[in-house]
Amino acid sequence: MDTTKTAPAGTPVESADELAEAVSIGVEAYTCPDYAREERDLLWRKVWLQVGRVEEIPEVGNFLAYEIHDDSIIVVRTGAETLKAYHNVCPHRGRRLVDIPDGQKQACGKRKMFVCGFHGWRFNLEGENIHILHQDDWCGALTPERTRLGEVRVDTWGGWVFITMNPDAVPLREYLEPAASMLEPFQLQNMRYRWRKWGIFDCNWKVAMEAFNETYHVQTTHPEFNKYGEFRGWARAQGLHSNIGYEAPKGMDENQAGKLRVGTQADPRLSTAEMQVYTWEKANTNTTQTMVDAARRLKDELPEGTPATQVLTHWITSARRDDEARGVVWPTVDPAHVGKSGTAWQIFPNFQIGHAVNNMLCYSARPYGNDPDKCIFEAAVYQLYPSGEEPKTEWEYAPATPEAWSYVLGQDFSNMAAVQKGMKSSGFRGTQCNPYMERATTNLHRNLARYMGRGAPRRMR
Repeated sequence: MDTTKTAPAGTPVESADELAEAVSIGVEAYTCPDYAREERDLLWRKVWLQVGRVEEIPEVGNFLAYEIHDDSIIVVRTGAETLKAYHNVCPHRGRRLVDIPDGQKQACGKRKMFVCGFHGWRFNLEGENIHILHQDDWCGALTPERTRLGEVRVDTWGGWVFITMNPDAVPLREYLEPAASMLEPFQLQNMRYRWRKWGIFDCNWKVAMEAFNETYHVQTTHPEFNKYGEFRGWARAQGLHSNIGYEAPKGMDENQAGKLRVGTQADPRLSTAEMQVYTWEKANTNTTQTMVDAARRLKDELPEGTPATQVLTHWITSARRDDEARGVVWPTVDPAHVGKSGTAWQIFPNFQIGHAVNNMLCYSARPYGNDPDKCIFEAAVYQLYPSGEEPKTEWEYAPATPEAWSYVLGQDFSNMAAVQKGMKSSGFRGTQCNPYMERATTNLHRNLARYMGRGAPRRMR
């Protein structure tokens, strides 16, 4: 075990309240090969993991295969309301039943049964073995229990499919609290993919997730947004999970502007439209065409000098009305709840939901094999569509470049490999998290340490 780079001496942080104090995190969790291998047993095989959307497997026989470290899991629809999940391995000699081709993040399709390509053992959708060539040769030793597929727990929430390899894990809904209760009013299950991409990035999975779980980086990494106001944000520990949000601009209530931002330049009608157009064209997320069009009309629909609070109200009311006219109904969420929910939730360990009433941006990252310096990164944008008008999308492979994603996401990606390299420097003393704006990172490592048995954040002395 490489222990040459550990957190500075100090007292481990044990409670969420203490996360308000300045802490440092050692680099072992990011760079140590032994630590990465141990995550397989101590973390990934213990937690609930998001593996796909319910609409990706709509019909009986539809399946997807998901892999992490040495494990591969098949999730298959067995009935109109039922899903099953199995270890993707034949109990005879261990061959995978579904191969995930090189260059793909997962495998999917539709089958009436699963057949092992090595010796032809067959399994129905319930995981039962229905054919063994020359079974009599075993003289009765091959019992149904020995020959059925190994089952994995599966459940759904918010339109996503989750699995856990831990038979003793708490139920999914309990695991997700308080995020589940906070996010359910947004009716995320009704949204569908607008685009989805993935890539193999040159950084640890935690470096990738931490690029998005705080707002401290916005001023420097995304300087173009500075002219629209100060994007100062907060982060809160929520047990296993965390959430982040932006402080409202001066003079505006957090419940009004904690989620949807208006420009704070001299004329908020114009700056709001400019920011929406820039976000749509350069980030390709966090807004919709309806929102952009409604923002563009602000200069014609409101007089010069309209206060920012009124601009925000008019803009959102107009966009909601436009969407309703085309058959898209936004859920109605109490403004106080919107403000409390923030802009995004970090679901432990590796899934982020950037929620809104009409669209969302979600990230996930997981190890690429056992290599601590690489990860499989995924991002997807969802939004509400009229029934039957959802676009047909597939997972698109995209390297970590602005050309493959968008200009703004490319700015985020530019930090990832550089951080991974920098953490290996003998001169790096460990991550020093902002106690207010980067608390989600601290909370991630606080909970990770509980699973791994080491590496907890320590108070800076």
